[in-house]
Amino acid sequence: MKNRLSLTQIGKNRFHSTFMALSLLLASFAFSSNATASILELKWLDLVPESERIAREMMSQQLEYGDDAYDADMQSEFGAVRHELSGKQVRIPGFVIPLEGDADEVTEFLLVPYYGSCIHTPPPPPNQIIHVSFPEGAPDQELWDVIYLEGKLMTEQNMVGMIQTGYHIIGSNITPYE
Repeated sequence: MKNRLSLTQIGKNRFHSTFMALSLLLASFAFSSNATASILELKWLDLVPESERIAREMMSQQLEYGDDAYDADMQSEFGAVRHELSGKQVRIPGFVIPLEGDADEVTEFLLVPYYGSCIHTPPPPPNQIIHVSFPEGAPDQELWDVIYLEGKLMTEQNMVGMIQTGYHIIGSNITPYE
């Protein structure tokens, strides 16, 4: 009888140990997937509502450069934002156009999808320009370097000089583009 009790107890201890190990493994997996899932990886096209993508494609088939409807001095009338992205922690690649800061760090800048945006006319539509504030200061980036920006995205229109932006990010991290 004592043998059975010990074997039963040993079996219970093994079950308990295995159960605890699996529980810890599952908990650590859930924690790590939540940590990576909390940052939404975006591409620039993700910032454009589906209805605008369709309208843009239809117009591009009808208009050609040089048409009277094309005005190189005006920022595109397109630029609607996706309000469901507001408040999300995001990561997006882009080029930095510094606005505020010094030679060592930048506290405010524009993030744009391609080199030379906002310098050449016409600038991209507002939903393709992100106004970024980086309260603690981000290392000054070379204008030709692509970076990944992480931070909290908000659908907030701003006028920066003569450029309208459709989104604002409070930056938390910058890493080189890989």
